[in-house]
Amino acid sequence: MDRYDFTLGTAVVTGAAGGIGEQLAHALARRGSALALVDRDAERLELVAKAVRAVSGRPVATYVVDLSDDDATHALGARLADEHPDATLLINNAGVALGGTFEQVSEEEFDWLMAVNYRAVVTLTRALLPVLRANAGSHLVNLSSLFGLIAPPGQVAYATSKFAVRGFTEALRAELAGSVGVTVVHPGGIRTGIASSARSAASIPASEAAAGRAGFNKLLTYPPEKAAEEIVSAVERRRPRLLIALSARVPDVLARLFPARYSSVLALVLKAGGRSR
Repeated sequence: MDRYDFTLGTAVVTGAAGGIGEQLAHALARRGSALALVDRDAERLELVAKAVRAVSGRPVATYVVDLSDDDATHALGARLADEHPDATLLINNAGVALGGTFEQVSEEEFDWLMAVNYRAVVTLTRALLPVLRANAGSHLVNLSSLFGLIAPPGQVAYATSKFAVRGFTEALRAELAGSVGVTVVHPGGIRTGIASSARSAASIPASEAAAGRAGFNKLLTYPPEKAAEEIVSAVERRRPRLLIALSARVPDVLARLFPARYSSVLALVLKAGGRSR
């Protein structure tokens, strides 16, 4: 396929009120895309849209939707397809985090995470795929995670959702080859608000949950604006797979070399890295 042309149509971005999604909105606007931005945070989403409109001459539409609501997500998909028949790019970026072992996480908590991180990706892709197919040169991006490459303890729900996104995207890429470009993205430790906004299983004591979020937040160092630029560049060049930051690339190599033992090997690597500082 030829390189993606950002000026041809509307780019739909979920999770656009902050983090990578916010930076994607700015990066796409700078390249001439019209935008349809989705998030559950109405106030933050409007601030992002206002900032983008100030520097872009293209339309910027906003949609306030909680993607954990399956019915609302289906309605959003139908509305986006109807209101943006010129859509040529869908970036399923929205995601939530949930800490806790499988036994600590309730069925309801697990389902909430899967609704946002996986089912919404499938629902919006299904709704917009006919539009993307109808518009030559279209592209689809689904954000998996470092935890779509490795599955650490205490992240069963999150890893399940991100491995599912990875499998869905890779299979879809094979099915759509030559008609719609498809990229799966595995970000490492990106400096966003996902740690501070992460939920912990209700069964975990508050002090333990707070300590876990604080520890997780220390690992998030890679600038979101740089991550967004890498994603946009991957779209333009039709890259099928993008790993962002060493915190994703190193575990990916270890998982390939030691598929059954990467957890213990990674722990040794991190321990050695700590001693060298």
